[in-house]
Amino acid sequence: MNNPIDSSKAPEPVGPYPHARRVGNLLFLSGVGPRKRDSRDIPGVVLDENRNILSYDIETQCHSVFQNVRFVLEASGARWEDLVDVTVYLTNMKKDFPVMNKIYAEYFPDKATQPCRTTVEVGALPTPIAIELKCMAVIRD
Repeated sequence: MNNPIDSSKAPEPVGPYPHARRVGNLLFLSGVGPRKRDSRDIPGVVLDENRNILSYDIETQCHSVFQNVRFVLEASGARWEDLVDVTVYLTNMKKDFPVMNKIYAEYFPDKATQPCRTTVEVGALPTPIAIELKCMAVIRD
């Protein structure tokens, strides 16, 4: 089985790719950001008239990105606890890592189901966001 999956609740992809792809019992999510569906709005972000970031609230973006991951998992028949690997991309590691790490711990309180994680800083993301997640899950039949 090699099926593309699109969620009706997660924000539309910004390029030619699905929200996720299932291969056997593995689920690979495309990069997920904090945008809202059917909107150019990004929770916690203030932009100028040229769509440059004036300010952002990483806490608001974290909660939004985790909700969007949940939307894709649900559309795929997976659960939050099925996540096995998460890569976190931040545009400002020094400023945003402590807040992201605290919020991340709230979403993954059970050590038995915590996914592996890598966090990296990037110079920019495709839209004016400060965080993006790349996830992999195992779907249990």
